[in-house]
Amino acid sequence: MKDNKEIIEQEEKKSDSSGIQLNKKTLFGITALLLAIMIFAGVLTRVVPHGAYDKDANGAIIAGSYHEVSDDEVNYPFWRVFIAPLEVFTTSDSAIGIGIIAFIILVGGTFFILEKSGVLKYILQQTVNKFSDKKYLLMALIILICMCLSSVMGMLEECVTLVPLACAISLALGWDSLVGLGFSSMAIVFGYAAATFNPFNVVLIQSMAGLPLFSGLGFRVLVFIATYLILFTFLFLYAKKIEKNPQKSLCYETDKALREKYLSEESEKVLDNPMLPKATKTFVMSISGVVVLTIISFIAQRFIPNPDIASIVSYTPLIAMAVLFTFGGLRAGSIAGIKGKKLLNGFMEGVKTILPCVPLILFILGITYILNKGMIIDTILYYIYEAIKGFSPTQSLLMITAVVIIIEFFVGSGTAKAFLLMPLILPLVDLLGITRQSLTLAFTMGDGYCNILYPTSAMLILSIGLINVSYTKFIRWSWKVFIPIFATMAGFIWLAVKIGY
Repeated sequence: MKDNKEIIEQEEKKSDSSGIQLNKKTLFGITALLLAIMIFAGVLTRVVPHGAYDKDANGAIIAGSYHEVSDDEVNYPFWRVFIAPLEVFTTSDSAIGIGIIAFIILVGGTFFILEKSGVLKYILQQTVNKFSDKKYLLMALIILICMCLSSVMGMLEECVTLVPLACAISLALGWDSLVGLGFSSMAIVFGYAAATFNPFNVVLIQSMAGLPLFSGLGFRVLVFIATYLILFTFLFLYAKKIEKNPQKSLCYETDKALREKYLSEESEKVLDNPMLPKATKTFVMSISGVVVLTIISFIAQRFIPNPDIASIVSYTPLIAMAVLFTFGGLRAGSIAGIKGKKLLNGFMEGVKTILPCVPLILFILGITYILNKGMIIDTILYYIYEAIKGFSPTQSLLMITAVVIIIEFFVGSGTAKAFLLMPLILPLVDLLGITRQSLTLAFTMGDGYCNILYPTSAMLILSIGLINVSYTKFIRWSWKVFIPIFATMAGFIWLAVKIGY
């Protein structure tokens, strides 16, 4: 066996191919698309009438209070559209932006260390060895675990750390990185939409609607099962096709670099390091700590009467993931032989590889900022609200779901959408004879699925950026799963109205 120090030094010579590598062409395409959407949002502020609803002490809209606002009161010149990503830092949304940026920077630095030390390759090897003859069972289990993480505990963006490892496992099992994206990020998002106990949509909406917390669970479990079966079937059929002919993969060329990184004979040399089992155990224990803290956070929120404090506690999983993931990764790297200055330099090298994602996050936040400063979001809500009146209960609830899906493009936060829409919609559904439980179901599904569809979703942009897949390729691949997903969603909404759910 080679001395582990010698092995690490050999790996360091290949630093330019380690860590999370972001394809420049992919990043340019996504940046151009987001810039175009940002300019379009600016154009809307010039053509859509300005208006606003009055808000109560909690920031919720007061129904019937809509009024138009003069151009002089808005005073938002078009040139400010181009500095909106910077102006975001003057608002309360800056904390969210800074948190996401800090998170992805820590992820980039830590993944570099995990790859250089061989920890990721060791995890990959152990997983593949154990499930080489049961790989579709492994796919089914990973999908189920990821969906449960979000459906039960509301985990979303923090799970983007799973993408590189999931894609490495997918490649090792003879599939492509899109399959890995499917059973990691896509499973997380679909579980978020098929929510059971999720505190960020089910609990919030039921609280605002005056419903008993977690009521109506049985029907939502049916939605979860249907969503799981659709996603697994889609990935199973696609993976079978790629097994037979790998060149049919939309990311066949970009996957070549990932295969070289994870599966080549040269990359396997790092596995000779005898300290890898201990290093890997340390890292896994740190990640296990995230799961424990998430469960504690989830339970604690149920017993905290103050909503502001409960909201702060809800961010614990994201903070825990950032801190423990980084600590565990650095500690594992140290155990495996990367120490002192080399550890710090390696971490900073990894940070450099992920930094191009930062402008993308700022563009996404800037789009919502432009619409808010232009005071047109409330106007759009007002006209939609007026258009819904007069339709049947089923048609109305489907239209409400469509409204949530449309607003999701501009306002990614489920909490923000709830405070925008619920005060308007709750009185309407009561008049239409739609149960508030059915509204909860429609909102969670409309809010959830598009987190892995729209280019304004940070979850999607980070995920496809990590595997160097363009947005257009992702859409070409994923549209076949969204058709049955949205059809099933409409079917469950229809059924909910019919049975008075």
